[in-house]
This record gives sequence, structure tokens and C-alpha cells, in this order.
Amino acid sequence: MAEFTRFSGPRAKLAVTSSTGITYVDYKNVDGLRRLLTPNGKILGRKRTGFSAAEQRMAARAIRRARFMALLPYTSMTV
Repeated sequence: MAEFTRFSGPRAKLAVTSSTGITYVDYKNVDGLRRLLTPNGKILGRKRTGFSAAEQRMAARAIRRARFMALLPYTSMTV
């Protein structure tokens, strides 16, 4: 099996733990969420982001919320 060395790099630390102990990804952190998108606007997979399954679901939900609130684009025209 091939080694995926180009995927390894500094991981984006977007999952934040609140003072009450709840882990979440903030949808208002647009710069951090933009790093999880491809140039075409697709959400990157877990292999490239290095997130766990729960963190990946939280990041996808935050990206969808940011798109709905018009903080992130749906298409690649403005990425």
C-alpha cells in the first residue's frame, strides 16, 4: 500500500473545548473552515484533515451552517 506523505502536515485545530467541557467547531471561524474546503468548494475528507469521525461531522455541520449564513460560498466562484 502506498504511503500518503503529501497528506501529512500541520493539522488544523478547529475543535475547541468550552469552559463547560463541550467540544465544538465554531461556524463563525471562517478562515479555519475555509482551509477544510477544496478549491471547488467541496469539504475535504478525514484522510486529508486528520480529524476523528466526530470532529469531521462537527466540521461539516459548521461549514454547512456558515454556508447557510452566507459566511462561506457554496460554489467555487468566490473561494
